[in-house]
Amino acid sequence: MDYLQQTFILQGGPVMYPLLFVSLLGFVLFVERALFLHKGQIGTEDFLSGIKNLVGKKRLVEALTLCEDTPGPMARIVKSALLHFGESSASIRTAIQSAAIIEIPFLERRIGTIAALARAAPLLGFLGTVIAALQALYQLEASSGNSGEFSRLLAEALITSASGLAIAVMATLAHHFLCGRVRALVHDFEWVGHDIHAFLTVEAPAVAAPTEKGEA
Repeated sequence: MDYLQQTFILQGGPVMYPLLFVSLLGFVLFVERALFLHKGQIGTEDFLSGIKNLVGKKRLVEALTLCEDTPGPMARIVKSALLHFGESSASIRTAIQSAAIIEIPFLERRIGTIAALARAAPLLGFLGTVIAALQALYQLEASSGNSGEFSRLLAEALITSASGLAIAVMATLAHHFLCGRVRALVHDFEWVGHDIHAFLTVEAPAVAAPTEKGEA
Protein backbone atom coordinates (compact mmCIF):
# COMPACT_ATOMS: atom_id res chain seq x y z
CA MET A 1 0.00 0.00 0.00
CA ASP A 2 2.83 2.39 0.86
CA TYR A 3 4.52 1.57 -2.44
CA LEU A 4 1.29 2.30 -4.33
CA GLN A 5 0.92 5.65 -2.58
CA GLN A 6 4.53 6.59 -3.32
CA THR A 7 4.41 5.64 -6.99
CA PHE A 8 0.95 6.64 -8.13
CA ILE A 9 -1.13 8.56 -5.63
CA LEU A 10 1.59 10.95 -4.47
CA GLN A 11 3.47 11.19 -7.76
CA GLY A 12 0.26 11.57 -9.73
CA GLY A 13 -0.87 14.59 -7.75
CA PRO A 14 -4.23 15.51 -6.23
CA VAL A 15 -6.22 14.54 -9.35
CA MET A 16 -5.34 10.91 -8.67
CA TYR A 17 -7.84 10.84 -5.79
CA PRO A 18 -10.92 11.52 -7.94
CA LEU A 19 -9.51 9.10 -10.52
CA LEU A 20 -9.25 6.41 -7.86
CA PHE A 21 -12.81 7.17 -6.78
CA VAL A 22 -14.03 6.85 -10.39
CA SER A 23 -12.23 3.53 -10.83
CA LEU A 24 -13.62 2.14 -7.56
CA LEU A 25 -17.15 3.29 -8.36
CA GLY A 26 -16.96 1.79 -11.84
CA PHE A 27 -15.69 -1.52 -10.47
CA VAL A 28 -18.48 -1.73 -7.87
CA LEU A 29 -21.16 -0.91 -10.45
CA PHE A 30 -19.77 -3.47 -12.88
CA VAL A 31 -19.72 -6.26 -10.30
CA GLU A 32 -23.25 -5.42 -9.13
CA ARG A 33 -24.66 -5.32 -12.67
CA ALA A 34 -22.82 -8.47 -13.76
CA LEU A 35 -24.21 -10.41 -10.78
CA PHE A 36 -27.70 -9.02 -11.35
CA LEU A 37 -27.74 -9.97 -15.03
CA HIS A 38 -26.30 -13.39 -14.29
CA LYS A 39 -29.04 -14.00 -11.73
CA GLY A 40 -31.63 -13.11 -14.38
CA GLN A 41 -30.58 -16.03 -16.56
CA ILE A 42 -32.33 -19.35 -15.95
CA GLY A 43 -32.69 -22.66 -17.73
CA THR A 44 -35.27 -21.21 -20.11
CA GLU A 45 -36.10 -24.37 -22.04
CA ASP A 46 -36.54 -26.51 -18.91
CA PHE A 47 -38.59 -23.78 -17.26
CA LEU A 48 -40.92 -23.44 -20.25
CA SER A 49 -41.26 -27.21 -20.53
CA GLY A 50 -42.39 -27.36 -16.91
CA ILE A 51 -44.87 -24.52 -17.43
CA LYS A 52 -46.33 -26.13 -20.56
CA ASN A 53 -46.65 -29.48 -18.81
CA LEU A 54 -48.57 -27.94 -15.90
CA VAL A 55 -50.83 -25.85 -18.13
CA GLY A 56 -51.51 -28.86 -20.35
CA LYS A 57 -52.70 -30.73 -17.26
CA LYS A 58 -54.91 -27.75 -16.29
CA ARG A 59 -52.78 -27.01 -13.23
CA LEU A 60 -52.60 -23.29 -13.81
CA VAL A 61 -52.21 -22.41 -10.13
CA GLU A 62 -49.13 -24.62 -9.87
CA ALA A 63 -47.73 -23.02 -13.03
CA LEU A 64 -48.18 -19.56 -11.50
CA THR A 65 -46.55 -20.77 -8.29
CA LEU A 66 -43.59 -22.06 -10.29
CA CYS A 67 -43.24 -18.62 -11.89
CA GLU A 68 -43.28 -16.94 -8.48
CA ASP A 69 -40.67 -19.34 -7.11
CA THR A 70 -38.37 -18.88 -10.13
CA PRO A 71 -36.17 -15.75 -9.93
CA GLY A 72 -35.53 -13.46 -12.85
CA PRO A 73 -37.48 -11.48 -15.43
CA MET A 74 -38.27 -14.50 -17.63
CA ALA A 75 -40.53 -15.99 -14.98
CA ARG A 76 -42.34 -12.69 -14.49
CA ILE A 77 -43.01 -12.38 -18.23
CA VAL A 78 -44.38 -15.91 -18.39
CA LYS A 79 -46.51 -15.24 -15.31
CA SER A 80 -48.04 -12.18 -16.95
CA ALA A 81 -49.01 -14.34 -19.92
CA LEU A 82 -50.50 -17.06 -17.72
CA LEU A 83 -52.63 -14.52 -15.88
CA HIS A 84 -54.35 -13.78 -19.20
CA PHE A 85 -54.70 -17.41 -20.27
CA GLY A 86 -58.08 -17.97 -21.89
CA GLU A 87 -58.34 -14.43 -23.19
CA SER A 88 -57.79 -13.28 -26.75
CA SER A 89 -54.47 -13.59 -28.55
CA ALA A 90 -54.06 -9.80 -28.62
CA SER A 91 -54.64 -9.58 -24.86
CA ILE A 92 -51.96 -12.17 -24.11
CA ARG A 93 -49.52 -10.51 -26.50
CA THR A 94 -50.12 -7.11 -24.90
CA ALA A 95 -49.53 -8.56 -21.43
CA ILE A 96 -46.23 -10.10 -22.54
CA GLN A 97 -45.06 -6.88 -24.19
CA SER A 98 -46.02 -4.79 -21.15
CA ALA A 99 -44.13 -7.11 -18.80
CA ALA A 100 -41.04 -7.01 -21.03
CA ILE A 101 -41.14 -3.21 -21.23
CA ILE A 102 -41.21 -3.05 -17.43
CA GLU A 103 -38.24 -5.43 -17.08
CA ILE A 104 -35.87 -3.79 -19.59
CA PRO A 105 -35.18 -0.60 -17.55
CA PHE A 106 -34.18 -2.77 -14.59
CA LEU A 107 -31.66 -4.56 -16.79
CA GLU A 108 -30.18 -1.29 -18.10
CA ARG A 109 -30.01 0.44 -14.71
CA ARG A 110 -26.59 1.92 -13.85
CA ILE A 111 -25.03 0.78 -17.13
CA GLY A 112 -25.25 4.35 -18.40
CA THR A 113 -23.32 5.47 -15.32
CA ILE A 114 -20.44 3.20 -16.31
CA ALA A 115 -20.44 4.78 -19.79
CA ALA A 116 -20.36 8.22 -18.17
CA LEU A 117 -17.38 7.20 -16.02
CA ALA A 118 -15.60 5.98 -19.15
CA ARG A 119 -16.02 9.45 -20.67
CA ALA A 120 -15.13 11.31 -17.47
CA ALA A 121 -11.93 9.43 -16.60
CA PRO A 122 -9.76 10.68 -19.50
CA LEU A 123 -11.06 14.22 -18.92
CA LEU A 124 -9.94 14.02 -15.30
CA GLY A 125 -6.60 12.66 -16.43
CA PHE A 126 -6.23 15.53 -18.89
CA LEU A 127 -7.15 17.99 -16.14
CA GLY A 128 -4.35 16.57 -13.99
CA THR A 129 -1.97 16.88 -16.94
CA VAL A 130 -2.86 20.53 -17.46
CA ILE A 131 -2.46 21.33 -13.75
CA ALA A 132 0.91 19.57 -13.61
CA ALA A 133 2.06 21.32 -16.80
CA LEU A 134 1.17 24.73 -15.40
CA GLN A 135 2.96 23.93 -12.16
CA ALA A 136 5.98 22.80 -14.16
CA LEU A 137 6.09 26.08 -16.05
CA TYR A 138 5.82 28.17 -12.88
CA GLN A 139 8.33 26.00 -11.05
CA LEU A 140 10.78 26.11 -13.93
CA GLU A 141 10.59 29.89 -14.01
CA ALA A 142 10.87 30.28 -10.24
CA SER A 143 13.75 27.83 -9.78
CA SER A 144 15.76 29.09 -12.75
CA GLY A 145 15.74 25.78 -14.58
CA ASN A 146 15.62 23.13 -11.82
CA SER A 147 15.42 20.08 -14.03
CA GLY A 148 14.68 17.69 -11.14
CA GLU A 149 11.50 19.49 -10.12
CA PHE A 150 10.50 19.90 -13.74
CA SER A 151 10.91 16.15 -14.31
CA ARG A 152 8.78 15.37 -11.26
CA LEU A 153 5.95 17.55 -12.50
CA LEU A 154 6.24 16.09 -15.98
CA ALA A 155 5.95 12.59 -14.51
CA GLU A 156 2.87 13.73 -12.57
CA ALA A 157 1.29 14.95 -15.81
CA LEU A 158 1.97 11.66 -17.58
CA ILE A 159 0.73 9.54 -14.67
CA THR A 160 -2.64 11.30 -14.53
CA SER A 161 -3.15 11.00 -18.28
CA ALA A 162 -2.17 7.33 -18.30
CA SER A 163 -4.41 6.57 -15.32
CA GLY A 164 -7.38 8.34 -16.86
CA LEU A 165 -6.96 6.48 -20.15
CA ALA A 166 -6.54 3.12 -18.41
CA ILE A 167 -9.71 3.63 -16.38
CA ALA A 168 -11.58 4.72 -19.52
CA VAL A 169 -10.49 1.60 -21.39
CA MET A 170 -11.61 -0.72 -18.59
CA ALA A 171 -14.93 1.11 -18.14
CA THR A 172 -15.59 0.99 -21.89
CA LEU A 173 -14.96 -2.76 -21.97
CA ALA A 174 -17.20 -3.24 -18.93
CA HIS A 175 -19.96 -1.20 -20.57
CA HIS A 176 -19.68 -3.22 -23.79
CA PHE A 177 -19.83 -6.50 -21.87
CA LEU A 178 -22.91 -5.47 -19.89
CA CYS A 179 -24.69 -4.17 -22.98
CA GLY A 180 -24.07 -7.52 -24.61
CA ARG A 181 -25.60 -9.31 -21.65
CA VAL A 182 -28.65 -7.05 -21.78
CA ARG A 183 -29.07 -7.65 -25.51
CA ALA A 184 -28.90 -11.41 -24.91
CA LEU A 185 -31.59 -11.20 -22.23
CA VAL A 186 -33.83 -9.04 -24.42
CA HIS A 187 -33.44 -11.61 -27.19
CA ASP A 188 -34.50 -14.28 -24.73
CA PHE A 189 -37.49 -12.12 -23.79
CA GLU A 190 -38.60 -12.10 -27.40
CA TRP A 191 -38.14 -15.84 -27.81
CA VAL A 192 -39.89 -16.71 -24.54
CA GLY A 193 -42.72 -14.29 -25.26
CA HIS A 194 -43.31 -15.72 -28.72
CA ASP A 195 -43.11 -19.30 -27.47
CA ILE A 196 -45.49 -18.90 -24.52
CA HIS A 197 -47.88 -16.83 -26.65
CA ALA A 198 -48.05 -19.53 -29.31
CA PHE A 199 -48.57 -22.20 -26.67
CA LEU A 200 -51.36 -20.39 -24.80
CA THR A 201 -53.23 -19.38 -27.93
CA VAL A 202 -52.80 -22.47 -30.12
CA GLU A 203 -51.37 -25.54 -28.40
CA ALA A 204 -53.00 -25.36 -24.97
CA PRO A 205 -56.58 -24.87 -26.29
CA ALA A 206 -56.02 -27.70 -28.78
CA VAL A 207 -54.91 -30.02 -25.96
CA ALA A 208 -57.86 -29.06 -23.77
CA ALA A 209 -60.50 -29.39 -26.50
CA PRO A 210 -60.51 -33.23 -26.83
CA THR A 211 -60.75 -33.57 -23.06
CA GLU A 212 -63.78 -31.33 -22.92
CA LYS A 213 -65.49 -33.28 -25.72
CA GLY A 214 -64.74 -36.52 -23.97
CA GLU A 215 -66.29 -35.24 -20.75
CA ALA A 216 -69.39 -34.07 -22.66
